[in-house]
Amino acid sequence: MSDIRDRLARVRDRIATAARRARRDPASVRLVAISKTFPAADIRAAADAGQREFGENKVQEALQKMGETSGLGLRWHLVGHLQSNKARKAGASFDVIHSVDDVALLAKLDQAACDAGRRPELLVQVDLAGEATKHGIAPQGLMPIFEAARGCKAVLVKGLMLLPPASDPEGARPYFTALSRLRDDLAARGVGASMLAELSMGMSEDFEVAVEEGATLVRVGSAIFGPRGLTPL
Repeated sequence: MSDIRDRLARVRDRIATAARRARRDPASVRLVAISKTFPAADIRAAADAGQREFGENKVQEALQKMGETSGLGLRWHLVGHLQSNKARKAGASFDVIHSVDDVALLAKLDQAACDAGRRPELLVQVDLAGEATKHGIAPQGLMPIFEAARGCKAVLVKGLMLLPPASDPEGARPYFTALSRLRDDLAARGVGASMLAELSMGMSEDFEVAVEEGATLVRVGSAIFGPRGLTPL
């Protein structure tokens, strides 16, 4: 478990260094440890090293791990695609959901959170590359979601999330830059600052570039927990 502690420390150092290069406060970037496919023991090891925010792709796997690590004071992020039939469980269980991509899903999450007495934060997943294999909403479809968010009773829309096309870190940079510019454009169109506070972008292979381009949440899995045998977050 000392390997997890050491890797976590290195990731934190790399985030801080990247933030300073961009003349940003390192404290403005939050690390979400992506624990999908890893056991609860690894989550406990990261928590013992001070990590408090964890991300999962699947609702059912996350709920099991929440139960196994209850009492540790962790915050749970859902970073994978959310099917509408899982919205009730997700809205009642997660602290942050990164993958909202239509008004109907927003409404279901709001109702679920309201019924459960919770106030989860939501991020709107943006599709900047038009990839058929990925979810997200095109930039021209964003305003209806933010307009609907103004009427929500429980959920809090807090920003944007991006999964760029697979590439090297510099290949991802233009997409990170574009998301930052898109946030500025939405602000100019009247979207409130509280709804644009977060930019969730950057994974194990490119999080330093994402920090340089304005990320406030980076989603890092294999660089903390080690290889999982699958495409890492």
